[in-house]
Amino acid sequence: MQVRIMADYLCLAALLLAAPLTPYASQLSSSSSLRFIALGDWGGVSNPPFHTAREVATAKEIGRTVAALGADFILSLGDNFYYSGVQDVHDKRFQETFEQVFTAQSLRTVPWYVLAGNHDHSGNVSAQIAYSKVSKRWNFPNYYYTLRFKVPRSNATVAIIMIDTVTLCGNSDDFQSQQPQQPRDMELARTQLAWLRKQMAASQDDYLLVAGHYPVWSVAEHGPTHCLVKRLQPLLLKYQATAYLCGHDHNLQYLQDKAGVGYVLSGAGNFVENSRKHYRKVPEGYLRFFYAEPASLGGFAYVEIDSKQMSVTYIEASGKSLYKTSLPRRSRL
Repeated sequence: MQVRIMADYLCLAALLLAAPLTPYASQLSSSSSLRFIALGDWGGVSNPPFHTAREVATAKEIGRTVAALGADFILSLGDNFYYSGVQDVHDKRFQETFEQVFTAQSLRTVPWYVLAGNHDHSGNVSAQIAYSKVSKRWNFPNYYYTLRFKVPRSNATVAIIMIDTVTLCGNSDDFQSQQPQQPRDMELARTQLAWLRKQMAASQDDYLLVAGHYPVWSVAEHGPTHCLVKRLQPLLLKYQATAYLCGHDHNLQYLQDKAGVGYVLSGAGNFVENSRKHYRKVPEGYLRFFYAEPASLGGFAYVEIDSKQMSVTYIEASGKSLYKTSLPRRSRL
């Protein structure tokens, strides 16, 4: 096991230092808005049947939502495969936790844009990247990368910067220390942070989103990620980001800081945890919405961006709309 993890780590270093970080193109619909699902922590279990009832229910409701409302893509926010990621590109988990669960007709041509969570890093993340060449739906070009889109029928543009919070902050052992302690390789962390700063500084997009696995702010079991509060939050404020999207805590949350940055936490794709143990660790007034009913079937966030605003709707797997909010179009810098 240690040899395999070290081999994956060396592959990570080679990819981050050598691979081009280019945005993917997108097949947009004929709508006048850009629409996508934000889904984290959906990755089944490591024993048969390799999925949970909540994952299946969430997948079915995503299919119904996309059929009714449309979606240009699905943003996967990490912990794609519990509990130890995948072993290689031929791992059966790709089929039994992903391909054979998200089977709705409406999802067959919808691309997924993927980033890694802490449980993915316990396995072979480079195999998840390589799976991009196997599956027509699965798009994971590198550990971190930028997506850019035009909002249909408008001049508005959207940038989504996909980051690897584990490389940036370190891995989190959910069963012992809940906070990542430090990056495994400080040089790789510094490289990613410099890249992120450059991407954000250069963005003249009307909507600037950053997506990662760990939350900046969360009132739940894991709470705020100290590393991201220190390193990422100042960049979100400085470069007037629209929102940060994440998972990690197994519930649905919406928080907003005093500067107007939205924090969209969508981690209820597979498990639901009702803890609010870090409620007092989040600045007063930030939390606007929290949902983690024990009997819930799970849920996700549905995001729609038009020429004027970005709306976020939290949807339970039962089909119930739980909460909706909106964020304005960013002022050109």
